Amino acid sequence: MGKLITIDRSSPVPLYFQVAERLQDLIESGTLAQGVRLENEITLADQLGVSRPTMRQAIQHLVDKGMLARKRGFGTQVVHNRVRRQVELTSLYEDLARDGREPRTEVLSFHTVPAGGDVAAALQVEPGADVLSVRRLRYAGDEPLAIMHNHLPAGLIDVTEDDLNRRGLYELLRAVGVTIQIAEQAVGARRATAGEARLLGETRGAPLLTMSRTAYDDAGRPIEYGFHLYRADLYSFEMTLRAR
Repeated sequence: MGKLITIDRSSPVPLYFQVAERLQDLIESGTLAQGVRLENEITLADQLGVSRPTMRQAIQHLVDKGMLARKRGFGTQVVHNRVRRQVELTSLYEDLARDGREPRTEVLSFHTVPAGGDVAAALQVEPGADVLSVRRLRYAGDEPLAIMHNHLPAGLIDVTEDDLNRRGLYELLRAVGVTIQIAEQAVGARRATAGEARLLGETRGAPLLTMSRTAYDDAGRPIEYGFHLYRADLYSFEMTLRAR
């Protein structure tokens, strides 16, 4: 491990954070694969020339991020490689495919329904107007990752369940000439219901990330309203902040 991790003692970045970042890079690159057990903290600290408290803090940082797990009597183990998603106007399917995470979709429901208040407001249609409702379970490889519920104006796109099983929604929209130009998005969190936990392979009450999004075409018309739930142990949103 010492040969794989280098630290810069002249850097103002704390040593524990440098070690944690290097470990995270090794996990995300697959060099440290899921299920690999790390050497004990004393051995790792000795290999890297840092103190045991520094090593412990670095490992705890990655435990808190869901990338490592401490197991009594077993040690520290690499767990799931979390999907880290930049906050930008892309679909989850595209992000997973780009990162080589083998996206797979199971359509849970697919039908035309009358628009409720929130959906009607988001899509700027009359309450009760027909909208297409699609609910899907998205996998990254064999891991269930997200429950996605999307609504689109009726007649916007001629799509089948088989289409949605094989391709991402945004890809299907672009294929029929719908350009997604801008979106309004809100990110939050809540606990999983029993039904959501069952679909996601979680326990009831497990923390989930939430994301609601209204997307608009290049004419400023709302063309999609989505509400998605993500496993917090496998998924995170990232954004870059700049000073004015």
